[in-house]
Amino acid sequence: MRHNGVTLVAVNLVAVLVAAAGCGSGDNGGGPEGPDFSATPAGTLRAWGFNSTDDVGRARLAHAQGLLGGVTIEIDQTGFDAQKFTTRIASGNLPDVVQMDRQYVATYAAQRLILPMDRCYSAKNVDPKARFYPAVIGDVTYENQVWAVPQFFQPPTILINKKLTGAAGVADAEFDTSNPTALLGAIAKLYKESGGVPATLGFHPVATGQTNLWMLGLGGRLIDEKGAPTLDDPANVYPLETLKRILDAQGGFAKVKSFGDSFDVFGQSNQFVTDKVAAEVNFQWYVNVLAPYKDRLELSAVPFKGKDGKPVAIAAGATAFVIPAGAKNPSAACAWALALTSQDNWMAAAEARAATVQQRNSIFTGLFTGSPDADRAIREKYVKPSGNAGFDQVIATYYDVVGAGRSFGASPAGQQIQQELINAITATSLGSKSAQQALADAQAAAKRAYDTVVRG
Repeated sequence: MRHNGVTLVAVNLVAVLVAAAGCGSGDNGGGPEGPDFSATPAGTLRAWGFNSTDDVGRARLAHAQGLLGGVTIEIDQTGFDAQKFTTRIASGNLPDVVQMDRQYVATYAAQRLILPMDRCYSAKNVDPKARFYPAVIGDVTYENQVWAVPQFFQPPTILINKKLTGAAGVADAEFDTSNPTALLGAIAKLYKESGGVPATLGFHPVATGQTNLWMLGLGGRLIDEKGAPTLDDPANVYPLETLKRILDAQGGFAKVKSFGDSFDVFGQSNQFVTDKVAAEVNFQWYVNVLAPYKDRLELSAVPFKGKDGKPVAIAAGATAFVIPAGAKNPSAACAWALALTSQDNWMAAAEARAATVQQRNSIFTGLFTGSPDADRAIREKYVKPSGNAGFDQVIATYYDVVGAGRSFGASPAGQQIQQELINAITATSLGSKSAQQALADAQAAAKRAYDTVVRG
């Protein structure tokens, strides 16, 4: 029932997008070729979705405001909501720029509900392929056009709790996702249960939170060159079956999921402090969560390795700025989005974060911006030896893998593909379906959503 319900919601949402496309304004403030992005930014800029509550966000906003001179910037900081966005499109009450998950971008691009950004980039003399990692710009490139200004690339690695692995005699190298035999051997030495439920996970794969990493990293294929779903590709069977073996070695999907859901992930009783995990897949931002407990932890990290044995990194939940078709101030929106992702802007953010870190006697773990030049400059200026060798090694590992990023790609059904992939992983891991059947069912549902957008 859960699978069918999610599919129905997904298809209904895409149907709303198609309906909104017929109601949205075709006037984008310019001529037949679109708005004049080279015009001097002026007037009022209405933005939605950018949250500036932390030190990094505030510093970025202040820097961008300084570059835009007399432009009045009004920001709705509430999180992006797809239903709300389509309602605004239909009513014509549009913001000028919107921050959203990159998985939505191709959906709106396919319906021409947002503006292509190639002319924005060229008007400001910015080469998107030079500013951003290939994996980052690939997330917002659809039909050979760039549709957004992306930000952030948080690479994942495997964080290791050295207190537990040292006591069990497990080497870091045994957490090798390209070698399931070695990985399962490490899990067997580390996994503990009490009363039939997990007490310590030898390795927490975060199966439904790191779906793209497991699938693409282990040789799977989720979309084709046109963005159509390929969930039933035979190459996707191996990642699902590998995940099931990892979960079955630790009590099974349901028990691992329930145990993981109980973690105090952001608190002082988190899973590393309380020794509930010996190793876990985590994005770079999580090191900031653990930094306050540096004196209580012994950490290291190893790359997630693809089926070919090479490091691989896939971003998830990363965001981008888009300009809706019909935006009243597209020139200011273009200038603002590019200002927020410039190297100078990121350096201002890093300076603010470094001051916060110093005040809290914590560790500067880096800012992973989505821009290789900005990442290098920040690392050189602000990432210094902390006195904690474990954290320093962890930080260095994230920097080592960020260049190994791969893009999920851009699909008009990106969000639906993600949800159906989660459904397939869940069904396979629970044993309610074979991997082949789960993937076939997921493909059918994702293809319906894709066809609704593309043919709508």
